Amino acid sequence: MTSDEYVAEVVGASKSYGPVVALTDVSFTIGRGEVRALLGKNGAGKSTLIRLLSGAEAPDSGDVIVGGDRLGGAGVDGAHRLGVRTVYQELSLIGSMTVAENMFMGRWPSSLGALNYRRMHAATREALSRLDLRIDPGRVVDELSVADQQLVEIARAIYDEPRLLILDEPTSSLAAAEVDRVLRAVQAIAAGGVAVLYVSHRLGEIRKIASTASVMRDGRLIDTRSLAEVDTREVVQMMIGNAVEDFAPIREAKSDPGTVVLEVSEIHEEPHLHGASFALHEGEVLGIAGVLGSGRTELLEIINGLAAAASGTVRIRGRDLSGRGHRAALRSGVGMTPESRKQDGIFPALGVDENMLASDWKAVSSGGFTSPRKMAGAAKALIDRLHIKTASPRAEIDTLSGGNQQKAVIGRWLHARSDILLLDEPTRGVDVEAKAQIYALMRDLAAAGTSIVFVSSEMEELPSVCDRVIVLRGGRIVEEHRAPRINTDAILTSAIAGPDLPPDRKDPS
Repeated sequence: MTSDEYVAEVVGASKSYGPVVALTDVSFTIGRGEVRALLGKNGAGKSTLIRLLSGAEAPDSGDVIVGGDRLGGAGVDGAHRLGVRTVYQELSLIGSMTVAENMFMGRWPSSLGALNYRRMHAATREALSRLDLRIDPGRVVDELSVADQQLVEIARAIYDEPRLLILDEPTSSLAAAEVDRVLRAVQAIAAGGVAVLYVSHRLGEIRKIASTASVMRDGRLIDTRSLAEVDTREVVQMMIGNAVEDFAPIREAKSDPGTVVLEVSEIHEEPHLHGASFALHEGEVLGIAGVLGSGRTELLEIINGLAAAASGTVRIRGRDLSGRGHRAALRSGVGMTPESRKQDGIFPALGVDENMLASDWKAVSSGGFTSPRKMAGAAKALIDRLHIKTASPRAEIDTLSGGNQQKAVIGRWLHARSDILLLDEPTRGVDVEAKAQIYALMRDLAAAGTSIVFVSSEMEELPSVCDRVIVLRGGRIVEEHRAPRINTDAILTSAIAGPDLPPDRKDPS
């Protein structure tokens, strides 16, 4: 394929955000009618490359060329004019508006000063029919299934007949039957000559629609390969490289797994979970590995009583807490740090002390009122124990680094004396020193009898911390690995396994 046949090119692009290098000398091409998969671990540079192609960012050096024209600093509007459309994982539809109103958002056709709904509905039907969708244009978006909303978003993106369509994790929140509808739509779009850049961790579905895959690692484009010529193990090797673990893995398995403190049985919650079952033992660190959309967070929320399962049971020390809600989980000693620390984990306007002590005000109260003396003593003890760097216990928590914020959120549940901790991506966005401190804290807590479920999409972390790792894929637990035979390559391969790797594959370590 010659350069004038490429729909889009990235030529020698580099991009940094302050001291963080996101892309280094990346060159990338995609042709008309091609479906190209973009693969890589979190932080590999995929999102930055997408932002360059969509015009949301400009490279520090190098060029982005679409349809033979240099994008430069023209921004998203400039990329739109050149024929680039992007559909992100988080949908941008407005739920209270109709399908037709969303389709023509910001460009509603009018006649004699009034919206021309007849024209909008006719054009919307035509756009939806390109994807073989039979959705009433007058229907409110909130009434649609998640899959229909995703397809409406894609239909809106291709309404203007783009040259390049970028799909960022379009199936991460969909059930298996709904995924096939999106994949058929992608195939139809590519058959019409549109180049499709498809970002997903799910290698099985990628193999159904993409002919080639570009793999990124540490801000570099490692290679672009035909999917017919590469198996999952080779893809994993390109994603991981030859990097050694930053922290020593656990070398010895626990001789006695201990008493079962948490038992999860046959949890079903469409579209995320399909019969997930596992047990957690006293003093154990249990890792849950899985890619985006595998059901990790949904599983923790059900255990913590923040969401209800359609069926299945959650037992804590033999007591069935299924459907009894969050307060029952708290009273049973369950504490949870959420995946989104800034959005769900901290109270940004409150002090470090208040953020940690909010889980149990009674413990720092006297005569029905909070005691400044007790608050100061409890906060200092937690700050010292967790090595939290703060100017003052009363400093607003959003003035702390991400790692120190995360330690404070964990401290909240130590203050509540929770002995079952559900940690959802606790090291995301923290520096290496803070990661090491969080790892050490987990091991210290486990040694003292606390039981921990550790969810991470960074597979390299798991051997350093976990006594046991289970792999969650497509809402099902498909494998289990025990220390000291917890192998990063084997875990990641299982998490993204496609047709060439059946779920019952043995750990090669």
